[in-house]
Amino acid sequence: MPDKTIVSSELTSAQKKFLRSRAHHLDPVVYVGREGFTSTLRQALKAALKAHELIKVKIGQNCPLERKVAAQELINITGAHLVQSIGRIVTLYLANPDLPPEKQLRLGSPASDS
Repeated sequence: MPDKTIVSSELTSAQKKFLRSRAHHLDPVVYVGREGFTSTLRQALKAALKAHELIKVKIGQNCPLERKVAAQELINITGAHLVQSIGRIVTLYLANPDLPPEKQLRLGSPASDS
């Protein structure tokens, strides 16, 4: 199973550091609760990443999956980069070229734009 290969390996440590600094003040915008990864949750994740590029997701205490498994599932669902995972908070990044330039995060030299 390709669960061991995660998309986050495409971000450099400098890019992750930049994204962590930008995410520090953010509050979680999506919450994974006892119902797990429903179709509504999947839509909310994709919409939040499309609108913001960088989001935090809170994995609730009553989530049916262990938090590391839930974090991997978030990556699999969205195709996003894992920026960091601390406790039950997962930070994800997915570039959106359709956003206006002033709202896009500039990573310097992102792996996808080399």
